[in-house]
Amino acid sequence: MSHNSVDRLVYMANQIGKFFESQGDDKAVPGIADHIRKFWDPRMRKMVFAHLDAGGAGLVPNVLEALSTLKQAEQEKA
Repeated sequence: MSHNSVDRLVYMANQIGKFFESQGDDKAVPGIADHIRKFWDPRMRKMVFAHLDAGGAGLVPNVLEALSTLKQAEQEKA
């Protein structure tokens, strides 16, 4: 599995979600979004946003929420 495959991105995003999980959704969701914004390159974000648009299969709830928030913020900024 390549680093940029959708399955790999889903796995990575869920690992980030698991890390932030203990902080509760009010802190976890912004933390996940901030981490992905800072450390994932634009191509990775574009791929995971396309996966999100296609239903987001495999993404855990706090990651789904974080990605939706991040996608919306990036669209408003553009």
